Amino acid sequence: MIQKESVISGLTEVASLSIIKTVAIIVTETLTVCEKSGYVRRIGGMTMGALRHSRQRESIKEFLASRTDHPTADMVYVNIRKSYPNISLGTVYRNLSLLESLGEVRKISCGDGAERFDPNIEPHYHFVCKQCGCVQDIPMVPVESLEVMAQEAFEGDIESHTAMFYGVCGQCRKAYPKGTP
Repeated sequence: MIQKESVISGLTEVASLSIIKTVAIIVTETLTVCEKSGYVRRIGGMTMGALRHSRQRESIKEFLASRTDHPTADMVYVNIRKSYPNISLGTVYRNLSLLESLGEVRKISCGDGAERFDPNIEPHYHFVCKQCGCVQDIPMVPVESLEVMAQEAFEGDIESHTAMFYGVCGQCRKAYPKGTP
């Protein structure tokens, strides 16, 4: 009786392994086909299913693309609510986070606690006004020799760099000439 159960158990395990291998092959082939057609995205080394089209996410991307002031999530939320009155702040945050993880927007920390979002993902520098808090792109080519110099002084691997410049923007300088409060 024990031998029969062992044999049955062994056959069940073999059958299960065979099914598992078959499923693994099907999944692998499906992922390959989906990757070729662009339906599967990899985020952080993890394969995710196809992203469904989201009008709200597209609106967030369009809003960011139309701005040069690097808005905060709250600014995005206030403006997107005009088109989508039922959208939640959490949905805006989740979509901004997803867009950042997909490499479609860049998150910028300016030191004031509020994260800002930039649709320009190319390497570039930013300026933060100490007077009004605006964040602007600086139209200059990033200095690659800075990375070389840093690499020479650092034991690890340097892959990129960012720089924030702080001061008073042109508008504030006009509104508050030096020496005025």
